Amino acid sequence: MKTDQSQSLFARAQQLIPGGVNSPVRACKSVGCDPLFVKKAAGSKIQDVDGNEFLDFVCSWGPMILGHNHPAVVEAIEKTLRDGTSFGAPCPLEVELAELVINALPSVEKVRFVSSGTEATMSAIRLARGYTGRNVVVKFDGCYHGHADSFLVKAGSGVITLGIPGSPGVPADIVKNTISIPYNNPEILEKTLRDTKLDIACVIIEPVAGNMGVVAPNPGFLQTLRTLTTELGIVLIFDEVITGLRLALGGAQEYYGVMPDLTCLGKIIGGGLPVGAYGGTRELMDTISPVGPVYQAGTLSGNPLAMAAGAATMRQLAQPGFYAALEEKSARFAQGMTMLAEKYLPGQTTLNRVGSMMTAFFTSGPVVDFDSAMQADTARYGQHFRQMQEQGIWLAPSQFEALFISAAQSEGELATALEKTECSFKKLAK
Repeated sequence: MKTDQSQSLFARAQQLIPGGVNSPVRACKSVGCDPLFVKKAAGSKIQDVDGNEFLDFVCSWGPMILGHNHPAVVEAIEKTLRDGTSFGAPCPLEVELAELVINALPSVEKVRFVSSGTEATMSAIRLARGYTGRNVVVKFDGCYHGHADSFLVKAGSGVITLGIPGSPGVPADIVKNTISIPYNNPEILEKTLRDTKLDIACVIIEPVAGNMGVVAPNPGFLQTLRTLTTELGIVLIFDEVITGLRLALGGAQEYYGVMPDLTCLGKIIGGGLPVGAYGGTRELMDTISPVGPVYQAGTLSGNPLAMAAGAATMRQLAQPGFYAALEEKSARFAQGMTMLAEKYLPGQTTLNRVGSMMTAFFTSGPVVDFDSAMQADTARYGQHFRQMQEQGIWLAPSQFEALFISAAQSEGELATALEKTECSFKKLAK
């Protein structure tokens, strides 16, 4: 594998960009190597600047559920591009995408578009606070909701990948209004929510955690959360930036049959372009300006290119049988991974999967929360990452991220990926 041009670009980038990257995990520090610079992507594969080709299981961290450069999405972007890139005014495409989102997500009656998942979650908690007149946000250890100050308390994703316990620059006066509790622990959940001294405005959760690795909710956990928040008048927010349109067209709320008050979206609803959204009941959403008093705005909100890409993606996802086929393919791949782990690394690997997202943790026990995820052997994952990259397989450069299956990956490509996983596991077993 040649890396000359990537090495040269990384050296230049480090002089110009902090750490040489524009999002920390991309630096590949936790997997013991330097990043490769990607030149182009198509279908199931990406190609770096040195001409190395990789079968892609990162899928741009989830959005590319159809694969890269899907013809329908490219056509929609090109058609829209000819009319302009940004208007700073309402456009027909944002109405079209809003209708598609509302028809897909069971709990959403109105939606507001923003430019990122972080904007969506930040805006949702402001709305919840404005609506309830309360201050405290409850989140869960290891769940990542973007990099807004309120969320960098026991957060997942890059924060734990880099071993950072939080972040300097976040005032204590802000995080004092954030409480982080264990995921999948109904006893602590109920004790926390029933504490009348806490002034809780909302609970925000990844209904399937995707940023400490994939961790599914235990049976009944989301239902308990919904029952308690309803009883206590607390706004329930599902952060479906990853799970929205990934587990089902209606997201995790359709998958599990649990309806939140507010939903945050991103990634897939932009079809690969920067976008975010938050939506919920009419009563809640009408608290946002210009209808209500809670302020939120954005110059590029409803950007026509992102709206076009998102609408084209959603129309493809709505095709009959799309999710059934993706589930079948993902289940077969996960079964193959499990069999290889049991053969070569018995008692040393745990595979968590929900739909087309999964994580192989290099740890002996079940992974059900942040503490158990932290038992994973990150050095061993780093070795696996490097071995797979050498064989042309593109994995997330962190133990605490998801592997994504896309519609573009063929059965033959997935079989080849399993063969290369077997080679890597054999080496890890020595």
